[in-house]
Amino acid sequence: MSKLQINKNKILKLSNVLKYKILYDNKSDDFNVIVERMQSYIKAKGAVQIGPLIQLTKTEFGEDNEMNIEVTLMLQCNNYIHSVEQPFEMEGIIRISNSMYCRYIGPHEKIRLGFDKINVVAFEEEIELSNYSYTVYVSENSVEDTVVADIFVPHMG
Repeated sequence: MSKLQINKNKILKLSNVLKYKILYDNKSDDFNVIVERMQSYIKAKGAVQIGPLIQLTKTEFGEDNEMNIEVTLMLQCNNYIHSVEQPFEMEGIIRISNSMYCRYIGPHEKIRLGFDKINVVAFEEEIELSNYSYTVYVSENSVEDTVVADIFVPHMG
C-alpha cells in the first residue's frame, strides 16, 4: 500500500557518518558498487555499519543557468573512524533541524512523489526550503520493487 506521511518540523540526527561525494555527471559511478566499497571500508577499519543508506542531494544553478547536482552517500558507523583516506570523509555528528519530512512508502520509481508532497505543503504554508535534501532508505523490497524512505528537506533561515 503506497502512502505519504508529512511533518513540517522534524530533526534528523546522524552519528559517526562515513561520506562519499559523487558528481552527478560522472556516469561511471555505480551507487551499488560505491555502497559496497563503503561497507568494506567500514569493516576494514574495525567498525560496524549502523542503520540504512542515507543520500544527501544538493542542487545549484551555475552562472550558465545549468543545474549542478551533487550527491553524497552516507553510512553511519558504531564508532568514529579516525584518519579516513580519500575519497571518503568522516563526520562525527550531523544534526539537521527544522526540516520538512515525508515518509514515502511505494514503488521505487515514484519516490519523487515524496519530494513533490513536501514542495506542495511548503508552498501552501509559505515555507522556504533549502536546495538540499536527505533521503534515508529505511527498507527496500526488491521482489515488489517498493521502498520505505524518510525524506528531509530543511527550511531556509
